[in-house]
Amino acid sequence: MQVITKLEAQAPPSSANDILKEACQQAAREKKKVFILFHASWCGWCHKMDTSMNDPKVKNFFTDNYVIRHLVVYESKAKKQLENPGALELLKKYKGDDQGIPYWFIFDKDGKMLADSKMRHGDAGENTGCPASEPEVTYFISVLKQTSPLNDQQLKIIFNRFRENDVK
Repeated sequence: MQVITKLEAQAPPSSANDILKEACQQAAREKKKVFILFHASWCGWCHKMDTSMNDPKVKNFFTDNYVIRHLVVYESKAKKQLENPGALELLKKYKGDDQGIPYWFIFDKDGKMLADSKMRHGDAGENTGCPASEPEVTYFISVLKQTSPLNDQQLKIIFNRFRENDVK
């Protein structure tokens, strides 16, 4: 059993830049892409996204193709210490700061952004967040298809899992 010292328990979270750099290095070694998920402890849809991606039916599809990292933003005043320094700036850099959370990006091993959770309609866009509706999940699947070697059967399983999130 690992004992956590008081000092370790209070260590500040890693910076967004450090997390992205480490994830890109791992992605290069493992020939994967980087999936960055912005979330907060209070966010119900963020928890649904994690639950969906970690569902045993689809988890390996994600972990075999992506280095997945979480960045904490928009915490309540009492939990601001949970936020990753620089995470909000990263979200702003790629124009996701006005979209709500969860918000996600997919980067290549060199840190080039390949896709994000914004489903575009001309110049405007809408955050798919944790995809649930048919258009959101269809968009999500199109992103996974362009950023991974997942086949149609695997993508269909992911599609069906995320459609379970739809609130009717």
